[in-house]
Amino acid sequence: MNVSSIVVKTLPEHLHEVIDSINAVDSCEVHFNDADGKIVVTIEGESIEEQMKKMKQIQGLPFVYDANLAYSYCEDELSEALDRMAK
Repeated sequence: MNVSSIVVKTLPEHLHEVIDSINAVDSCEVHFNDADGKIVVTIEGESIEEQMKKMKQIQGLPFVYDANLAYSYCEDELSEALDRMAK
């Protein structure tokens, strides 16, 4: 399982509409927002490619003017790195 966090920005007057649109995207969840229009979202996926596709989908939502990756955790990559370190 891979998890990424993105920060989405919108205008305050569109905040609730954008949050509803993000929550409608499969495997995406809003965790925090502020009155200035910043929204913190997590995206789960089987691969980084799947997560990037979902991020691009969010970037294309109406009233979203910015969406950037803040954090990414890839379980398989971590396991592979730990295996290499153990050798």
